[in-house]
Amino acid sequence: MQTFGKFSTNIDLEYIQEQYIYIQEDDEIIDIDQLEQMLKKKRKTVAGTIFLYNPTIAPVGYRDDASLESQGYEFDGRFSELGFDKNCGLFSSAIKDGYRGKLIEIKYLFSLNKPNIEPTPILEEFDADLDRYSSNQLTRYDKELNYQDIPNIRLSGKFVFFGSGNKYDRHHKAIIIYARALSEHVQKLGKEIAFMYDNNYDADESQERAYFLPPIAGGKLKDIRANAFKKAFSTNPPTIIKVS
Repeated sequence: MQTFGKFSTNIDLEYIQEQYIYIQEDDEIIDIDQLEQMLKKKRKTVAGTIFLYNPTIAPVGYRDDASLESQGYEFDGRFSELGFDKNCGLFSSAIKDGYRGKLIEIKYLFSLNKPNIEPTPILEEFDADLDRYSSNQLTRYDKELNYQDIPNIRLSGKFVFFGSGNKYDRHHKAIIIYARALSEHVQKLGKEIAFMYDNNYDADESQERAYFLPPIAGGKLKDIRANAFKKAFSTNPPTIIKVS
């Protein structure tokens, strides 16, 4: 598997603008030019979308624990091949047959490229931003780069897999509304929706509440969650899976 991304910066904050993973056929490697040629034919080449919470990822040769600007990265609006984060490590082992030769787009609830934003005061700022989002008020984080424009979102492929999270602080009401609105809108678009859920809610309740287990977990849940994700992607499109 390979992964590619485009980064943007605004007021010393860095965002991932676009990201794709490529599920290789055999051992072939594609370059940036080949990726861009594939993206000209998205209807044929993009299988679907995976939604995650927020990125912590960097181009090959750069670290993900420091700003790209401080490392001399040039924000030129072009794709870069990325090093693997934990999510990509799992995707590489889990997404194979049925997806070979295809791209999958990776999108995020929040595109700020920064580690450990949860829980932090950043989420308080996100929540306040989302309250202002539909107005002309200024936001702390870039409206276009950090947040999904839900009514106008563009999604290629047949499916959307939500691994965007399940633990939202109750007082972050705007974030909860945002996550639920995204789930509802994707459903209206007629995409095949898949996710992982547990005993807290059934599948319908999980979708209504935007209660989507992330593929990466720690401790005793690490292997359980990873195996459930692999099971979800054993079919194309992926399947809704209960994690027990």
